[in-house]
Amino acid sequence: MSLLRASAPPGPLPATVRAPSAARLTRHALALLPLLAIGAWAAVDWRTVRDGAARLGSADPGWLLAALFFTCLGWVAAALVRQGALPERLPPGLLLASQFAAGAANHVLPAGLGAHAVTLRFLQSRGIPLARGTTSLALYSLVKPVAKSIVLLVFLVAFPGMLNLGELVPDDGTLLLVAVGATVAVAMTAALLAMIRAVRTPALGFLRTALTDARILHTRPSRVLALWGGAAATPLLQGSVIATVGFSLGLPLSWAQVVFALLIASTAVGAVPAPGGIGPVDAAMVFTMAAFGAPVGLATATIIGYRVVTVWIPLLPGALVLSALVHRKVL
Repeated sequence: MSLLRASAPPGPLPATVRAPSAARLTRHALALLPLLAIGAWAAVDWRTVRDGAARLGSADPGWLLAALFFTCLGWVAAALVRQGALPERLPPGLLLASQFAAGAANHVLPAGLGAHAVTLRFLQSRGIPLARGTTSLALYSLVKPVAKSIVLLVFLVAFPGMLNLGELVPDDGTLLLVAVGATVAVAMTAALLAMIRAVRTPALGFLRTALTDARILHTRPSRVLALWGGAAATPLLQGSVIATVGFSLGLPLSWAQVVFALLIASTAVGAVPAPGGIGPVDAAMVFTMAAFGAPVGLATATIIGYRVVTVWIPLLPGALVLSALVHRKVL
């Protein structure tokens, strides 16, 4: 009997042995997915990369280094806002790495969904419950436009005669259409919450969690400074990148004019769900800088260079960091 048992062919491996192998294959596939997505996007938008690189080839390298510096500070500002939106303390190094990786994901999906997905996964890996993580994303998304609007008001007060806004203010028909659309959206949301209990109950729970977390955060000066300071610094850093790229190409505008142009353009069309804001914001920026007196061709070259510096140069490193974080189970 013992010989028969010894010579019996081995049976199938238990599920507990096969599962880790399948999990490893899945994780390897997820680690390669960002690189494949970036490669596909590069193939589709290769002309922009080529033209932007050609334009930057004749630019002033000193100003381009300044643009890269401000780009890096933008990731630091994003990490500060993420930390400020959460009571729990996150590891600074991993948080910064996750925001660098989130930048690559943000340029693939519209409306910031890629960055939010990466951040939410990072928060869950740190032991943050899903409800708390989702609440922090909502607070992050709310604070950034509010802070940008405050910065815009400060610029309007500080530089009242810098730009004649007549060409940029929408006509009465456009304003009426926006007001009607906003009213209908609010009314539909209220009706949905009032009529469907399955939607109302989790929504009210989410709102309670959000209000509780927001109250706790605003009793901590360090969180308030990180949340609102980082959110206010974000458009200033983005405008500084555009300005330094423009200076490298000879753009005849001041730093304040370029930042003001970004604030106006992003406020006007920033709600359009495009990946990384590419497209609508770019067109609005060219139009707004032209309203300041910049040549249209030079304004266009500046925006193309800005996208190369902030999107295409960090894209491959960001995708590699994203893959590494997935591989190391940080995400």
